Amino acid sequence: MKLSFVIPCYRSENTIETVVQEIRDTVAARNAAGNGSDGKSFDYEIVLINDCSPDGVWQVIKKLAAADNKIKGICLAKNFGQHSALMAGYGQATGDYIISLDDDGQTPASESFKLVDKLEEGYDVVYGYYEHSAQHLFRRFGTWVNKKMAEAIIGQPKTLRTTSFFIMRKFIVDEIVRYPNPFAYISGLVFRATKNLGNVEVQHRRRLEGRSGYTIAGLIGLWINGFTAFSVKPLRAATFIGVICALVGFLAGLYVVYQKFLNPEIPVGYTSMLATLLFVGGMIMLLLGLIGEYVGRIYISINQSPQYVVRERTF
Repeated sequence: MKLSFVIPCYRSENTIETVVQEIRDTVAARNAAGNGSDGKSFDYEIVLINDCSPDGVWQVIKKLAAADNKIKGICLAKNFGQHSALMAGYGQATGDYIISLDDDGQTPASESFKLVDKLEEGYDVVYGYYEHSAQHLFRRFGTWVNKKMAEAIIGQPKTLRTTSFFIMRKFIVDEIVRYPNPFAYISGLVFRATKNLGNVEVQHRRRLEGRSGYTIAGLIGLWINGFTAFSVKPLRAATFIGVICALVGFLAGLYVVYQKFLNPEIPVGYTSMLATLLFVGGMIMLLLGLIGEYVGRIYISINQSPQYVVRERTF
């Protein structure tokens, strides 16, 4: 049985070696303890993807790969984002099970076999979840918003709690890497491949160093990417909003006419007209922007914009 650990790396020059060593120790301890509950012995590989990090993490990755043939290093030509970096790593993963985790030590590599054991109960994908998150309030709020939107738009089960620490069977990864377009969104690709999903509780730790690379703008961009790339529900919502606005405008017009008939002395004011125009105009621009987002993605996909570009690799 072979495990592939896929880790996107960004500003982790001082932490990635610790994460790699924790993976080594975890697999060695499991094998030394009796090769698992069913007698399996676990081999492994570690795929490290440098997402054009501004620090020296690529030099660290090359050093690790030179010293250990179980480590593969991939250097992307520019920063394509976490999800595209994962796609690059999945394309090189050869394990029976593929585990995704972070480079900052927050995801507990030491508990990887909790995911493995849960997956072997018959699931296709298992997510670790945190009962007590070590993230800041802003990130916890963002995670909650993302969950609610994913449930409504891309079909995430309400009982499922997703994180960046998860394990997949090889056939799921093979299906995911068939996605050829830019704007990769891993959860959307997983949910359209299988509904056989599980959860297992793991510890959430403070990051070893630094802070999250996601800003508010980055999180919003990630949500827009996920929810427009794998669902037409926002367009259906736009149609619904347009119908509601038209109905409200029609009823408001009837009300104004009715009031004028009841009391001809009522002056026809510009305030209500201006407010109505601003509201309707704003909604039109919002919905046109949403449609434009879809059209823009179609245009970029037709132009075959790359999902990622590999500058260098160690294998």
